[in-house]
Amino acid sequence: MHLPVSLRIIGVLLMLFSTAMLPPMILGLLDNDGSAHAFAIAFGINLLAGLTLWLPTRNARRDLRIRDGFLVTALFWIVLGSFGSVPFLTSDAVPLSLADALFESVSGLTTTGATVIAGLDDLPRSLLLYRQQLQWLGGIGIIVLAVAILPMLGIGGMQLYRAESTGPPRIYYLVLQYHLYGNHHNKGMQGLFAHACSLVIAYLD
Repeated sequence: MHLPVSLRIIGVLLMLFSTAMLPPMILGLLDNDGSAHAFAIAFGINLLAGLTLWLPTRNARRDLRIRDGFLVTALFWIVLGSFGSVPFLTSDAVPLSLADALFESVSGLTTTGATVIAGLDDLPRSLLLYRQQLQWLGGIGIIVLAVAILPMLGIGGMQLYRAESTGPPRIYYLVLQYHLYGNHHNKGMQGLFAHACSLVIAYLD
């Protein structure tokens, strides 16, 4: 297990996550709702933490193994859930305890939908935007998104993808479906029925 490489990846991802604080901060400034400072603090903390992890390990260059991918995935959700709670802790609009702020952050990232905040309609728009960003990032699978970014930074991402995804790749089903469709169609079956059989056989495989 290559811990320096894993920490380097977490540092890079934290620095990337810090940019998620910028749109709510800008909206807070435009609305003058008093929450811009909370996102400015969160941006600085996330960026500083990412740099602290990345700078000592920036020259670590090794191929990730599957166990490293699982470690990074687990650490990332723990770290991201923790640092994602900073705006809820520093904002005056939502006086949340540490446990409630962590719950709100993790709930958003895991797209659970649960909340401990009462009166969501009365929240500043910047905080509402941030909550939706957390759910959006969790919904698209931020690790999968990172797979598209990390190779440009010289970091392999397939191990992260394997750790984050479950089951066979979807391309497997598409190729198998196409193959089965061709076999059924050559046997004289109607196109629609062949397509339906291909789908059923592919997903039961």
